[in-house]
Amino acid sequence: MQQKNSNFIKLLALMIAGSSLVGCYNKEEFKHIIQNGYDKVRANTKVKGDFCYYLGVLKFPYTDQPKLDEDSRWTTWNKEDLAVSLPLFAEIGLLSRQPVEGQSGLYHYDLTDLGREYWNQYVKKGVSGPLYHNQFCYGPIVVERVTDVTKKEYTRAQGYSYNEVNLLVQFQYHVIDIPDWAINNQEKLNAVYPQVKVRLPDKSYVQTIKFYVGKDEKLYQDNLSYFQIKPTSETIDNSK
Repeated sequence: MQQKNSNFIKLLALMIAGSSLVGCYNKEEFKHIIQNGYDKVRANTKVKGDFCYYLGVLKFPYTDQPKLDEDSRWTTWNKEDLAVSLPLFAEIGLLSRQPVEGQSGLYHYDLTDLGREYWNQYVKKGVSGPLYHNQFCYGPIVVERVTDVTKKEYTRAQGYSYNEVNLLVQFQYHVIDIPDWAINNQEKLNAVYPQVKVRLPDKSYVQTIKFYVGKDEKLYQDNLSYFQIKPTSETIDNSK
């Protein structure tokens, strides 16, 4: 996992066998590569879109667990995530929420039919067993055009076999199939997940990604993935 407040996670390394692009900067080819990369990540991970609201580690149905003095730092962080994310998505309608009898402030949660439509779970190995990471995803990216390609060259220190060449590719995109639950609750979502604001229909956005040239003179890209947005109380400006 990335750090607690990371706004996305790398899930798939994409090798681009496109050495003919180096030097000519064919923007249409870059557009195709980027779109194909996002499409492949969605297909391989089974996410509903390219913007995912991370809930935390849990298995549904789930019952709130109070914080304990003996909790590890990671367990405390996870419980803090769940304490913010689960009530929000219960209010939005992707989760059901029922009070635990005789235990004030604790609730049972489960997926609603709407929640199951946008829910994604992936499993990672933990110290004491598998960890079930949960998120709600929406909004496939549609690349409109590549607006700029900038070449950056870095000289390797003595002993390295080749210098590093990076290409910074800026592109414009819009998002499709945005569900009503995201549009109608954008202020609530942006307050809990401020790193990447809710994407809206009929609006274009700008993103920059990095390609690098391998010593085989081919282009590679290892950063194309969906945006995993984590709950936080911090205010981070990402209004582009």
